[in-house]
Amino acid sequence: MWAVAAGEAERIGFVHEMALCRGVVQILEEQAAAHAYSRVKIVRLEIGPLAAIEPEAMRFCFEAAARGTLAENAKLEIVTPAASAWCFSCGETVTISERNGVCPNCGSYHVQPAGGDELRITELEVD
Repeated sequence: MWAVAAGEAERIGFVHEMALCRGVVQILEEQAAAHAYSRVKIVRLEIGPLAAIEPEAMRFCFEAAARGTLAENAKLEIVTPAASAWCFSCGETVTISERNGVCPNCGSYHVQPAGGDELRITELEVD
């Protein structure tokens, strides 16, 4: 892993992801106080493909955001679930790869995203 300072991550354009990582670390600290753990070993995040979050930027920023906290040296694992949408033309829930994607069943562009924009902590491994 690269050693990176929070200011460096922001300087190279990861302001959005740095803010999200700081929020994740804040949640970890709040949960540690509520559940009496002192160290986070693994953080598993689910980041939907429509969330406008770069997973590699999150990995880069998490190291800086976690420095000096109970999550320092924690491994960040990212899972990207499929995005789904409701197709108004064929009435089916379908998998899409982009926000304005086409329905794979009927070819219509009249789809409403129904999932895939999430960012959530799904699992922690702690001491």
